Amino acid sequence: MKDSMVNLAVDYPLLNMFWTMLMIFLWVLWFMLLFRVIGDIFRDDELGGWGKAGWTILVILLPFLGVFVYLIARGRGMGERELNRARQNEEQFRSYVRETAGTGGSGGHAEELARLAELKDSGAITEAEFAQAKAKVLAN
Repeated sequence: MKDSMVNLAVDYPLLNMFWTMLMIFLWVLWFMLLFRVIGDIFRDDELGGWGKAGWTILVILLPFLGVFVYLIARGRGMGERELNRARQNEEQFRSYVRETAGTGGSGGHAEELARLAELKDSGAITEAEFAQAKAKVLAN
């Protein structure tokens, strides 16, 4: 048994190993493309239910033809939809951070205190008015 394993390693030339690695790489690349197309089909809000069903059936029953036809017909929109999704996710994240940090549209406590300090420094309000407004802001 051990001799047959050694002979197997010797009988498998280096070029065959590279060819096998290339085939595995292409196989993994194909599945990545297939999953990306299927994901794009289901995430597209503009595509109706029958359209999604039709593309899915085509991609599953005739995978090579289905994926290539999908890329030709709707390939340009894939990048645009992905970019719009990324922008929307980024805006949602920024909105969440602003809301959590308290710097939203109405302004947080720190922003209001900074405005009050500017008014006091410019002489628009007195020290007593500043103290009263500061207490009111901090009470909320």
